Amino acid sequence: MSTIVITGANRGIGLELCHQLADRGDAVIAACRSANDELRQPGITIVDGIDVADDNCGVLLQEAIGHQPVDVLINNAGILTSETLVDLDMNRMRKQYEVNALGPLRITKALLANLHNGAKIIILTSRVGSVGDNSSGGIYGYRMSKAAANMAGKNLAIELKDKDIAVGILHPGLVATGMTENVGVSTEHSVSGLIERINNLNINNTGTFWHAEGQILPW
Repeated sequence: MSTIVITGANRGIGLELCHQLADRGDAVIAACRSANDELRQPGITIVDGIDVADDNCGVLLQEAIGHQPVDVLINNAGILTSETLVDLDMNRMRKQYEVNALGPLRITKALLANLHNGAKIIILTSRVGSVGDNSSGGIYGYRMSKAAANMAGKNLAIELKDKDIAVGILHPGLVATGMTENVGVSTEHSVSGLIERINNLNINNTGTFWHAEGQILPW
């Protein structure tokens, strides 16, 4: 049994991660801004009031966890808004950067003492943050914030390798959630692939950008 912390745990991919991991017997700590009934099941400990865009979020989460060792930290919380060149809403773009790029760093820094040798850190990102894969433009804030998240993950992989902490940078695919207006594959299918990638993550493939289906994605 592993102890797994998941941010953005009350809906979509985060909620399904909680369910599948708890169902297999892991101890899940579900961090979210506000809890809901769907999260309340055996094997899931809820820590609400965690907004990853708030500079105090890591302190609040770490205080709730205490000295409990963490085997896997899954930075899942994210938001998406659609900006075009003629509609560059800077406040929306800043918000995405705070959540998607800085959020994982806030949480990871706060929980470093809980992450033992052999632990794993996951950043749920997106292939739209890939420069090499971008063929359509648009969605400026989301693309730029996810590209920054990818860089954060690569940095962490380099800096934590000596501590034997592996970092996975994972794209879940186009998943049918509220964020995507229910277009894409099911959360069950995506999360099954994500868990397989997490299981296969080790210090030898740390810092790699993976699709949930198993292929390596370009930066």
